[in-house]
Amino acid sequence: MRKLKLIWDFRGPAGKKTAEHHLIHLKEYIAIEKLNISITGTEDLSDVHSIAYLVIEEDKIKPIRDALKPHRGQVYQG
Repeated sequence: MRKLKLIWDFRGPAGKKTAEHHLIHLKEYIAIEKLNISITGTEDLSDVHSIAYLVIEEDKIKPIRDALKPHRGQVYQG
């Protein structure tokens, strides 16, 4: 089963802190909805661009994508 990485982008000098804070909310959503999602995190792409993400199987993506409205997605290479 192909996995997709849902990504939220945060830019600017506060981007890193905002991505870290957004990850807290993603984890809360996962717990509340009792989802089987174990791959989440943040990455710093530059000094002014950070992301928060979660990885989900492609066949389960639609309700999560519609509820959380990620900025973009990509095939997960992990």
